[in-house]
Amino acid sequence: MPLEQPRSAEEAPAPARRPSSALPLLAAGVVLATFVAIGLVALTGVADYSVLGIEGPEVLTGYGTVVTRLLADIAAVVCIGSLLLATFLVPPQRTGVVGADGYAALRTAGVAAWAWFIAALAAVLYSAADAGGRGAHEMFDATVLVGLVSAVEQPKAWLITASIALVVAFGCRLALSWQWTALLFLFSITGLLPVAFTGHSASGGAHDLATDSLVFHLVAAALWVGGLIAVVALGWRRSPHIGLAARRFSSVALACWIAMALSGLVNALVRVSPASILETQYGLLLIGKVTALAMLGVFGHQQRSRAVRAVVERGDRRQLLQLGGVEVLIMFATLGLSAALSRTPYPAEGTEEPGTAEVLIGYELNGPPTLSRLLFDWRPDLIYGTLAIALAVLYLAGVRRLRRRGDPWPVGRTVAWLSGCASILIATSSGIGRYAPAMFSVHMGLHMIMSMVAPILLALGGAVTLALRAWRPAGKDNPPGPREWLLTLVESRLARVLTRPVVALVLFVGSFYLLYFSGLFDFALNYHSAHVAMNAHFLLVGYAFFWPLIGIDPAPRRLPALGRLGVMFVSVPFHAFFGVILMNATTVVGREFYNNLGLPWVTDLLTDQQLGGGMAWALGEIPVLLVFTALMVQWARADAREARRIDRRADATDDEDLAAYNAMLRQLAAQDGRQRHGGDRNA
Repeated sequence: MPLEQPRSAEEAPAPARRPSSALPLLAAGVVLATFVAIGLVALTGVADYSVLGIEGPEVLTGYGTVVTRLLADIAAVVCIGSLLLATFLVPPQRTGVVGADGYAALRTAGVAAWAWFIAALAAVLYSAADAGGRGAHEMFDATVLVGLVSAVEQPKAWLITASIALVVAFGCRLALSWQWTALLFLFSITGLLPVAFTGHSASGGAHDLATDSLVFHLVAAALWVGGLIAVVALGWRRSPHIGLAARRFSSVALACWIAMALSGLVNALVRVSPASILETQYGLLLIGKVTALAMLGVFGHQQRSRAVRAVVERGDRRQLLQLGGVEVLIMFATLGLSAALSRTPYPAEGTEEPGTAEVLIGYELNGPPTLSRLLFDWRPDLIYGTLAIALAVLYLAGVRRLRRRGDPWPVGRTVAWLSGCASILIATSSGIGRYAPAMFSVHMGLHMIMSMVAPILLALGGAVTLALRAWRPAGKDNPPGPREWLLTLVESRLARVLTRPVVALVLFVGSFYLLYFSGLFDFALNYHSAHVAMNAHFLLVGYAFFWPLIGIDPAPRRLPALGRLGVMFVSVPFHAFFGVILMNATTVVGREFYNNLGLPWVTDLLTDQQLGGGMAWALGEIPVLLVFTALMVQWARADAREARRIDRRADATDDEDLAAYNAMLRQLAAQDGRQRHGGDRNA
């Protein structure tokens, strides 16, 4: 899609005025956060590197590691918050080009992205020096730097983050349409993930729970802190849309506060026991962070109850700026505390060494995967388990809203959607999800559920149709809201490309062969982040494939019934052939990882792989049956609707078509009778 340009001088966004009154607040926050981070690190000390057999880094390297991470975090939240404002908090022009406020926010996001890029590059140097016990000046030796970056995960993560920030910086300079702004916003959030998946939480036991909770924590913090900074800057610019932005951000802030509180609690309980929280430096810093979060909750409540109301009802922005300014400073102090917390070593509780399974996958397994363990030995997947529950709750809320208005909604669609959510929850959080990282056969069962069963059920749920009916239109002269955003997504060029039959088929089928036969799966087995990405790929690609085939929701491309059935049958041989290849293979996929894991009940890796191939071959028939049944039902209902349409037309025209048809038959019969009578007389 080409980047849209203003069509005329009247549509061109007005140049942004420098928010001079907000810059001192931002500068004061940076200074405060830096002071808090350095001060706390000085008080709590650093990790003991002697246990690793290396000499600790220089003092300046330790402080530089904290400061560069802090500056990168601050730049990231400003960038993400500005893109949030430009995308969802202020309206675009009717042509789809961002308005003046959105344009100013885009330019602010671009500047912050460049700062994020520079700080992330600096973090590459300092994190490499810190991990290797070197001085930062030694990183200017390319040989030393490349060796450390290739050997340590944290510098690699910062390098990926820098690359993402660089793309966002260029994108903010080029993008002017709302769709591209939304895409940049979503892409910028991914810049938070690499460091989260390789930091403190990614090491040690229960690193799956710790990492997933940290992802929620970081994303919620970025949206909350960055969004508030953007709203305050909008208020200083005296924007006419400050009331709309404040009202919308209020809901976002409440959700982010709840997410931060719950995810922070999970992350803390994973690392520190409640009994020893007052006895460790790490625990004391956690108490400080909890206190700051509680204070922010109080300020947020005041914002919603007083400041937002004053802006919306009276146009008075003074309370918003005053409370928002204090809240921003507390947030920056919390960012400094978080930077110090990332530098503080976890308390060493207990003397038992973690087992191999706990080191590799984050937890121990209680024995072979019996049917009872697969069904009842649950371990919550914080990302996909939370996603499944949230999707179910939101769907039920939409159904409730329709019924309160007196609008019907088919029970079958509700059952299908809830069954799809339940299948995601069971696949990722039950014993299936627990054993999937450790055994290929169980992983293949999870793969089949996430890529075939869950997407089919979700497509039959018609969530988009439900949302479009539950959300009222914004109105002709009102700024676009959630209903308009959803319509834009469904009608976007990206959705049209992904739902093309050939594209969807190649992505759906080709990913099987690419993942397992290219060595990518062998690499992914070693990283929790790769497991999260694989599940996301399975679910999204499966939904993109089945949505235009059997989905209730309107799709950008909809084939006739026979065409949809044909596409489904074309995919069947590829799935069957994939399963046959696995069953007849003599090379084990992921052999090194499974050998290192060394599960005593998996004595033959090739046999386990053959079992997984058999599951892929056998379970591949289930989607065909489900799709065929759904298509037959939809076909029959379409015929019934057409028959009812004809009947209604006949009733409306008093059966004019039928009367004309009967008159034609009588005329033909009369002509035939005259011809026969004339023939008999001639004879």
